[in-house]
Amino acid sequence: MADLHDPPLPWSTRLWFAFACFFRVLFDPQFAARAWQAREAAALPPAERTEPRQLERARSAGAPPAADAAGSVAAPAPAAVAPAPAAVAPAPAAAPGVSSALQLLSLLQREGRLVDFLEQDIASFGDADVGVAARMVHEGCRKALRSHAKLAPVRREEEGAKVTLEAGYNPSEVKLIGNVSGSAPYRGVLRHRGWRADELSLPTPVAGHDASVIAPAEVEL
Repeated sequence: MADLHDPPLPWSTRLWFAFACFFRVLFDPQFAARAWQAREAAALPPAERTEPRQLERARSAGAPPAADAAGSVAAPAPAAVAPAPAAVAPAPAAAPGVSSALQLLSLLQREGRLVDFLEQDIASFGDADVGVAARMVHEGCRKALRSHAKLAPVRREEEGAKVTLEAGYNPSEVKLIGNVSGSAPYRGVLRHRGWRADELSLPTPVAGHDASVIAPAEVEL
């Protein structure tokens, strides 16, 4: 976890990092779980925080389990007996919702090389190089998104406009931020208009199509 006194990241670095994290959280459940744990840890008082990497190192070094509030140490769980190896079964077909998400990810990869960009280690690249790559990824992904999805803002007002949320507003459409207290009606300033998907049109997969293959390997002859 970053220290509060660490130097701030440049704006261009924060831009591509936010872009990368958005799609990793959307399509990578394990990464999303780690990001959620980091979010919860950041909300705890400093004395109660536990660094995930420190916890992993302690476990790998054979450190004893932490004591609870009463000072007692939890007994280690009994070792599980390894089951007998079973025959490998074919992978089940992806659920329709998962298949659609994988198909959309495949389109973003095909048009904008999104997966290549997110999986590339760019720590050694300069901000200018990352900016050029992000521009190319943005152009291709925008083309794919606009070709297969129709998006519309949740709120029609311009960002920065004053809005009033009456009682009964839909919390899935509007998220309250800042100093939230009391009950509706709420009066505040629109910081982000939000997005909703009005339409989603994906190509019909052919028979035998494996949705888990986001991009096939390429062999030049």
